Amino acid sequence: MIGVLCPPAHAKVVEEFFELFKTPWEFFHAGGEYAVLLCSGGNIPQSAARLVIVHGPDVASPEGSRPLSSPTKAPALVLRWRERRLPVYGACRTFPTSQSRRLTEASSGEAAILFTEASGSTTVRLGFDLFAEVEFLLTAGQPAEQAGVPVLDLHLAFLRELIADAALPLLEIPPLPAGHDFIACLTHDVDHPVLRNHWCDHTMFGFLHRATVGTLLQVLKGRTTLGKLGRNLVAAFSLPFIHLGLARDFWRDFHRYTEIEKGLGSTFFVLPFKHRPGQGKDGPSRPGRAAGYDIDDIRSEVEKIRAQGGEVGLHGIDAWCNVEQGCVEQQRVSQPDRHGEIGIRMHWLFFEQGSTAKLEQAGFTYDSTFGYNNTVGFRAGTAQVFRPLDTVRLLELPLLVMDTSLFYPDYRNLSCTEARPVVGGIMDDIARFGGAFTVNWHDRSIFPERLWDDFYLPFVAELRRRRAWAPTAGTAVAWFRQRRSAAFESVRWAKNEVRVKISAASGEGLPALRLRLHRPGGGFVDASLAPGVETCLSF
Repeated sequence: MIGVLCPPAHAKVVEEFFELFKTPWEFFHAGGEYAVLLCSGGNIPQSAARLVIVHGPDVASPEGSRPLSSPTKAPALVLRWRERRLPVYGACRTFPTSQSRRLTEASSGEAAILFTEASGSTTVRLGFDLFAEVEFLLTAGQPAEQAGVPVLDLHLAFLRELIADAALPLLEIPPLPAGHDFIACLTHDVDHPVLRNHWCDHTMFGFLHRATVGTLLQVLKGRTTLGKLGRNLVAAFSLPFIHLGLARDFWRDFHRYTEIEKGLGSTFFVLPFKHRPGQGKDGPSRPGRAAGYDIDDIRSEVEKIRAQGGEVGLHGIDAWCNVEQGCVEQQRVSQPDRHGEIGIRMHWLFFEQGSTAKLEQAGFTYDSTFGYNNTVGFRAGTAQVFRPLDTVRLLELPLLVMDTSLFYPDYRNLSCTEARPVVGGIMDDIARFGGAFTVNWHDRSIFPERLWDDFYLPFVAELRRRRAWAPTAGTAVAWFRQRRSAAFESVRWAKNEVRVKISAASGEGLPALRLRLHRPGGGFVDASLAPGVETCLSF
């Protein structure tokens, strides 16, 4: 059991932290028996805990040590742990007298951790406030320059390591479904599903430029192929015939994703209204944000997606800032999926502090906006579904990879070859730490002029090869909701085994939860969980 002592202001953050780190814990109370005590700075209570972890820049100096260095305020002070970068966004103190190299400040090499031993108990002092870091990640999120670091997951992994090194076993329900290596959510923002709707506007002229001059320049730079140039030139010359109704509108084939992803889940976020740019942070958005379609224009495609088991959510316009408009937009497009989830992702990823509370009031049960326009990676520092600190039921499914972020010249501007190791590294981290690999491949991105199918098709094949569970976004959220409902009813330790009984909400049609026992000193063993049935694990 982990006991947690923190200021009252951090109580909600602590509760969410332990939904991500699903292990037996409780707020500290006098007389409680704890193997691990996690304290936020200040005074350490008298406790028989084998491991006491004190975190915060104001941690008390051990008696007889030299004065500690002053806290450092920086946009991102980078620590090093196991060859990984560990950005810290609040104040951080280093310990010049510490001999440990386990956690060091990257530039100075000074330790940000200090170990002391007394009376059979180990005290570990960390120079940063863990819960303040978690609060920052789940609200503001990481800046783009640190996007590739799953920093919240690294904090969790580091905490597990400290517990294992203290020769303590640890029980956990990891964010990985039984029988699968990780979770993947294949989603599609439907922005331009009908090319014929665009005549002499910025979308049409942009298409023509990128299909002809733009693709030719990419060929000359060695960043694309002559085959793509040929396909795009044919598409450009067919444009008049599409408008005359004499040629097929190839953008309108976006439901082809359900064929590419056959056997996997597809989620499409559809705009509710045409010709509405909506509101920006400083007033009306620029006209280019408005769409040339609404759901009535693609009603047959939407129904086909639903009939084939796909999910349709809302690609919101003003729901992020206006509850009343959010209700109107939700009624226009959304209907609950089979698990009762109603999802949204904001158009252009518009978002601000307080947006999730407004979306919850408008009736949505999950959002998938929290990500980057200009890069890819872990804005929240994790791929896990989490509950924003201003909501009660709504959950956030973080967006990790978007096609335009990878390939647009104004963003990462990667070639297909350059993008593979970037996305592969994110996939490796999710397979290690858990969570959902949520990808946004826009409706037109496998068609001219983008032709990013040469990346997407091998990517989907890799998900199949690596045994990913790839449900619709709403189904993935439902699985995380079931995991959040799990509670440790009883834990009985014996010499070489532990017997665990867990209660959880019904998860009909969902993969089983997984119970993991981290062995003292390292390593773990897993078992599939059956709620209400005692599970035995040996160590």
